[in-house]
Amino acid sequence: MELRTAASPNDAKFYDTKRLREEFLIDDLFAPDDIKLVYSHIDRIITGSAVPVKGELKLTAGDELRAEYFLQRREMGVINIGGDGVITIDGKAYKVAYKEGMYIGMGAKDISFASKDAAVPAKFYLNSAPAHKSYPTVLIRPEGTPAEGVVIVKDENKVELGSLEESNHRVICKYILPGQVESCQLVMGMTKLKPGSVWNTMPCHTHDRRMEVYLYFDMPANARVFHYMGEPSETRHIVMKNQEAVISPSWSIHSGSGTQAYTFIWGMVGENQAFGDMDNCTMDVIR
Repeated sequence: MELRTAASPNDAKFYDTKRLREEFLIDDLFAPDDIKLVYSHIDRIITGSAVPVKGELKLTAGDELRAEYFLQRREMGVINIGGDGVITIDGKAYKVAYKEGMYIGMGAKDISFASKDAAVPAKFYLNSAPAHKSYPTVLIRPEGTPAEGVVIVKDENKVELGSLEESNHRVICKYILPGQVESCQLVMGMTKLKPGSVWNTMPCHTHDRRMEVYLYFDMPANARVFHYMGEPSETRHIVMKNQEAVISPSWSIHSGSGTQAYTFIWGMVGENQAFGDMDNCTMDVIR
């Protein structure tokens, strides 16, 4: 598990490109037959991936957590961006297809990941946060029929925003949030831009009470997203390619513009779970 310390905005404004990428970019995700985890001191979020190909991958706590098992004091959200897969939790197997997700509650001990077809492996994207209470583990589907242990994203949590004229026509699909999938602090979902739109979260915002991590995907190899970060009056950018993630501290904006449409997964942890708790930045203050 890789460790990342917190960063001050007073320091970050002096970082060069190399240092910005070292502090905030998470690349080399989704390596075959590997679980990659990055532990950030910013709200103690863990961001990672699991790509089982030849066989099953088991999630362990590692020395960094000083725990008997990974979710002894944590909760976790998972979204699959690859082929069909299986997540087995304490002996119960859940089939998780493309763009389906899971919330796994604190106290789940034995967690493993597998792919149904090694030729098209699952790519599980993970966000984990400290937890104080155990909430039910559920499979999350954007669409489908409700069943025991399965949550279907509610229509009111599929929000269409923006317009092609503003280059930001998009659909926000909220997976983990109060009233649908209960959690201690983790909020997680996915935003897909419509063809012809390239901007996300602009005009932008900060939220001092929460930090956020973005994973950009659904992009061809030669496409890029220019992810904007920093204080509104001291913006910087990180050039990102397909299936890379970026850490956004509470003091930072988090916005992007792509060379073409893309999809991104957002995960938030911190003081509250209010999706609309944002400090909006008008265009005249952005520098």
